[in-house]
Amino acid sequence: MRSEAEAARAIDLYADTVKRICMVHVKNEADTEDIFQTVFLKYVLHTDAFASPAHEKAWIITVTVNACRDLLRSVFRKKTVPLEKVKEKPGEEEADHSEVLEAVLSLPEKYKDAVYLYYYEGYSAEEIGGILGKKTNTVYTLLARARQMLRVKLEGVTDDE
Repeated sequence: MRSEAEAARAIDLYADTVKRICMVHVKNEADTEDIFQTVFLKYVLHTDAFASPAHEKAWIITVTVNACRDLLRSVFRKKTVPLEKVKEKPGEEEADHSEVLEAVLSLPEKYKDAVYLYYYEGYSAEEIGGILGKKTNTVYTLLARARQMLRVKLEGVTDDE
């Protein structure tokens, strides 16, 4: 088990990353907080040493993505409606989300993960491949397809035009 000082250091370093990944996936503050606690509890209970700070960050990201996926797959989650949807008035747009962020969030999960890690966290395709358990060329393909989907959503441009 890790010490309180180690846990505090990890939270200081990775809190923003964990929260951003959660918001990209679950789009809900309450679920984000739950996953945040789960990730750092797993960190405290994880006894193996990390080879480097990069390995530690990759481990945190992998645990976060997996926790988000677990939540989204849960039966309970499928039978509930987010509170934000209940509060929204018909036709009311959320003012705090940009058009680009909405387009990224609407991507299928496998593309969303690659885009987030590449553009927001600054990982290379090789590093993303290691984190997501995919080949480097697969990551490049996911990024290319995601960019094309985003281009269509944001500009309405296709290769046929």
